[in-house]
Amino acid sequence: MHFDLAFIQNYAPLYAEAAGLALKLAFWGILFSTIVGFVCSLIRYYRVPFLSPVTGAYIELSRNTPLLVQLFFLYFGLPKMGIHLDAEICAVIGLTFLGGSYMAEAFRGGLEAVSKIQIESGLSIGLSTPQLVRYVILPQAFAVAVPALGANVIFLIKETSIFSVMALEDPMFVAKDLIGLYYDTGEALLMLVVTYLIMLLPLSILLTYLEKKVRHAGFGH
Repeated sequence: MHFDLAFIQNYAPLYAEAAGLALKLAFWGILFSTIVGFVCSLIRYYRVPFLSPVTGAYIELSRNTPLLVQLFFLYFGLPKMGIHLDAEICAVIGLTFLGGSYMAEAFRGGLEAVSKIQIESGLSIGLSTPQLVRYVILPQAFAVAVPALGANVIFLIKETSIFSVMALEDPMFVAKDLIGLYYDTGEALLMLVVTYLIMLLPLSILLTYLEKKVRHAGFGH
């Protein structure tokens, strides 16, 4: 297959700009989903009355509805009720709503991996509950959760590819626009693939390195 190098050179900056937008939205979505997930995991781990079942219902709702449906509700459904949100805000809210449930399960898995013997040992030497959480539970829980958290980060960045349904100019939007205008499908899709590789591959390598460092440090066992 012959690729039009001039076409690629001319429109590569559009993909770079679109990747910047996608990564910006992904950053905020991942940040907020991590916070939401961490809080939800603590609520479920400590079985907080009333909040625990509410959190469980949120997790089930989030994990069992596609992000596309959530975005349609936020961007097209809420205006019917008089609530108008910017497309970028809808993207961050949708990513947070979806990612929060996955992050919560990752953190919960880490928390439940901490042996009760270590918790009892910490209490026996006089650690307060905040000290126990800070120095015993959280470091080990985080170490165990690192692989799942890393996988969730990659997953959420890839989910930004459907933001184009709200006319956000992400890499997918650019590819579809160029295909519709010029019919250079091969070149447009090649640049789309390369864009996501550039976005995700370095992060994937970094997360793999972090996971190995944590494992070699002796955590998570």
